[in-house]
Amino acid sequence: MGINTQSYVSFNWTGLIKARARTLVGLFCAAVIITSPAALDISAEIIQKVKAKYGAEASGRLVNWQSLVEVSKNLPEKEKLKRVNDFFNENTLFVSDYQLWKVNDYWATPIQMLAKGAGDCEDYSIAKYFTLLELGVPDSKLRLTYVKAIELNESHMVLTYFNTPRSVPLVLDNLDFDIKLATKRKDLVPVYSFNGSGLWLAKARGSGKSIGSSSRLKMWQKLKSRMRTEKI
Repeated sequence: MGINTQSYVSFNWTGLIKARARTLVGLFCAAVIITSPAALDISAEIIQKVKAKYGAEASGRLVNWQSLVEVSKNLPEKEKLKRVNDFFNENTLFVSDYQLWKVNDYWATPIQMLAKGAGDCEDYSIAKYFTLLELGVPDSKLRLTYVKAIELNESHMVLTYFNTPRSVPLVLDNLDFDIKLATKRKDLVPVYSFNGSGLWLAKARGSGKSIGSSSRLKMWQKLKSRMRTEKI
């Protein structure tokens, strides 16, 4: 299925998008103003707890994550995208939520993902998102984007980066490790996206149609709550 530069949505995916939007509305709860959880300021105590519970390799991933942030803050944005995308794709394995957490859907914090060395597509996207925020990439340029992965025939999440509000976004993915323009990812059909402030129906150019605030997503709120009171 092709994706053109005017819109990701083609053929009969419009119905799927509308259905997903209705599902989102059903998940809404009371709005909470976004804060940036201090999850990347990892204490020595947390590192030691991770080492005791998961081993030296796990604590090493946290130390390397901190190092990545420290050495990457002054890099150009495109280089930040590459380094963060490569770090999580190369240092963690794809494992389903049920295998890791014994539940059908769980959004892990970046620390939880690195401690276990594994996560699913949402965990990859979330970890990359918060790391790039820490590196100074504006929230307005980043979107956590749910897509239809055509070859897998299932829902999937990626992180997208908009250089300008009207740009075709770049896709950071754990299926294809290369960062590519969304129009080159013909295996993906975006459905909706969100970031720290908003929620949109996905579109190739521009912000797409706003359908509310991301602070109304229950899974998003639960994730941020766990990040504020990190437990491993």
